[in-house]
Amino acid sequence: MTASPRIPPALGLLFGILAVSTASLFIRYAQQEAPSLVIAAYRLGLASLALSLPVLRRHGGDFRRLSRRDRLLVMLSGVFLAVHFATWITSLEYTTVASSVVLVSTTPLWVGILSPVLLKERLTRPLVIGMSLTLTGSVLVGLNDACGWHGGLVCPPLGKFVQGSAAWGDFLALMGAWMAAGYLLIGRQVREKLSLWSYILGVYGTAAVVLIAWAAGRHLPFTGYSPRAYLWFAALALVPQLMGHSTFNWALRYLPAAYVSITLLGEPVGSAVLAYFFLQETPGALMLLGGALVLTGIVIASRPQPPLPVEDALAEM
Repeated sequence: MTASPRIPPALGLLFGILAVSTASLFIRYAQQEAPSLVIAAYRLGLASLALSLPVLRRHGGDFRRLSRRDRLLVMLSGVFLAVHFATWITSLEYTTVASSVVLVSTTPLWVGILSPVLLKERLTRPLVIGMSLTLTGSVLVGLNDACGWHGGLVCPPLGKFVQGSAAWGDFLALMGAWMAAGYLLIGRQVREKLSLWSYILGVYGTAAVVLIAWAAGRHLPFTGYSPRAYLWFAALALVPQLMGHSTFNWALRYLPAAYVSITLLGEPVGSAVLAYFFLQETPGALMLLGGALVLTGIVIASRPQPPLPVEDALAEM
C-alpha cells in the first residue's frame, strides 16, 4: 500500500458515498425528457470536458510515460465504466430506485470473488464478515419493494419477480454491477502508475467517447431539451461523477479494491433517503433493517486486521 494521505481514506469514502447517492435522483428527473444513453453520455462528457484543460496542462506527460499495455488497460477500464452507466441508468426506467441501486451495488461481491485471483489481494476476516452483512442488507433493501411484514415476511410467488419490465430493469442493474467490478479491478492495477487526475481523465474520456458513439449510433438527439434537463446533466457530471467517483478512484491508491468497492454499498441507504424526500418512495421495515446491516458491515470491514489466506477467510463465513 502507498503511504497514508493527509485526508483519511475512510473519510474521503464517506464523502464519496454521499455524493454518488444523489445520482439516481438526478437521473430520474433527467429521464422525464432525455433517453438514458444521452444522460450517460452527458454525464461523462461534461465531466471529461471540465477536467481536460487543467489536467492536460499539469499532467500532460503522464500518459506518454505509460507502457502500451497500461494505456490499453486505462481504455478498457473506460469501456467497462461506459457500459456500467449505460445499463444502470437504463435500469432506472424499469425498476425502483431502491432495487436498481441495491443490485448495482452488489459490485463488491464480484470484486471480492475476483480480487484474490486477479490482484493477489488476500481477504481479511473483517472484510469477509463485513461483505456478508452488507450483501445481506442489500438483499433486504431490494426485497422491500416486493415483500412486506405481516406477522412474518410475506413475498409474492417467484414468478412475479422475473416477469415484466421490473425484471428487465433488475437484470440491467446487475449487469451494471458486473461492469463496475471490472472497472474497479482494472483501476487497481494501473492507478498507482498515474496521478489521480490523469487516470480519471483517461477513464472518463474513454467512457464518454464510447457513450457518445453509442447514442449517435442509435440516432438519439443530443439537443432540443429544456434548460432544466441540461441542469440535471450538469449536476450529474459535477456531484456524483467528479466529486463521488473521483473520490473512489483517489482511494484506490491507498486501499484494496475489495474494500473500496464494499463502501459503495452505502449508496443504497443514501439513495433511499433521497427517494423518500423527493420521489415519495417510502422505506419499509425491510429497507430500514437492510440499511442498518449495510452500515454495520461497512464499519466492520474497515477494522484493520492481518490478512487471512483466501480459503481460511471463506471458512469464516
